[in-house]
Amino acid sequence: MPHDILVLTEADLRKAVRLDLETIDVVENAFRALASGDVIMPPILSMDIPQVHGEVDVKTAYIPGFDGFAIKVSPGFFDNPKIGLPSLNGLMILFSAKTGLVEALLLDNGFLTDVRTAAAGAVAARHLAPSSVETAGVMGTGVQARLQMIAAHQVRPFSHLLVWGRDAAKAEACAADLAKTLGIDVKAEADPSRLVAESQLVVTTTPARDPVLMADWLHPGLHVTAMGSDQEGKNELQPAALSRADLYVADRVSQCEKLGELAAAIRAGVWNGGTPAELGKIVTGARTGRTSDDQITICDLTGTGAQDTAIATLARERALTAGAGTTIQS
Repeated sequence: MPHDILVLTEADLRKAVRLDLETIDVVENAFRALASGDVIMPPILSMDIPQVHGEVDVKTAYIPGFDGFAIKVSPGFFDNPKIGLPSLNGLMILFSAKTGLVEALLLDNGFLTDVRTAAAGAVAARHLAPSSVETAGVMGTGVQARLQMIAAHQVRPFSHLLVWGRDAAKAEACAADLAKTLGIDVKAEADPSRLVAESQLVVTTTPARDPVLMADWLHPGLHVTAMGSDQEGKNELQPAALSRADLYVADRVSQCEKLGELAAAIRAGVWNGGTPAELGKIVTGARTGRTSDDQITICDLTGTGAQDTAIATLARERALTAGAGTTIQS
């Protein structure tokens, strides 16, 4: 029997989905659900295609109580800019959790992943950053650098922001964009150690394979969220930083052991902290988070299928309310 499928383009989704507190709360609830142990979330399916400098990742999760579950396919073909195409694209498919029928095709080209990743950074800041943040810092100058700061500012409003990147011109451009968006003092900082020294909240958003933040830069009263290390071989934090912190938190331990900063620390033989806490457990209070403003905390975000199901469900709800998209019959 034919059934309706809602098709949403990137343009539809950009009109319907905003990086606001409701979105942050929806992603936080996904972490809360993960902590319950009832979420079904298989390991990430990752396919490397070196012949064409490409890769594809597939993530999914079933969350009890949600009407649907999403499967996300994220290709990255990194020679595309040479022929005038973006490196990253992809889509999400939302299925009914009751019947398994396709309910929506979200042709987002990675937009929803960008939003839910930034929202996850805000969840980490909400639960792990010091209660008051005067200066924040971001390492990296791309889309996530901008979105992470927009999200973090909603849960820890800061007055000053420092931006570091390997390309000084891109750092200046990113700083100018964020100054306009946030309406605060934003400056490009050429010295990454100074950025860390002056900040209470730092987010690393780079694709680095060699650390960009050193362990001896950590100082009391600092929270670091590292979100760039989402594939094997990537590494933004000097491995010793994890053990130097008073608290290290993973979004999903099994993923961080393979893909995140934890993987680099294990490879280097410098991780001796046992099984770390997961962010969902911090959210629910099952594990202790920051206990004083002078602690050093680190959160390692590799991205979870639960976040994808959460943001896809929200996107469909908001699109239906807004009358966005096109309905087709299967």
